[in-house]
Amino acid sequence: MPKAKREMTTIQISKETREMLKQLGRKGETYDDIIRKLIELAKRVERER
Repeated sequence: MPKAKREMTTIQISKETREMLKQLGRKGETYDDIIRKLIELAKRVERER
């Protein structure tokens, strides 16, 4: 779904986790983008088991 159409919410994470997410992301990516990539990666890994 395009970013502009997504309904957003707020989640609490530690500053340490936020920094870890920043390190995984690329310039211009949102935390939502990074988390979605991680979810897709986790799904692929799970299917390969």
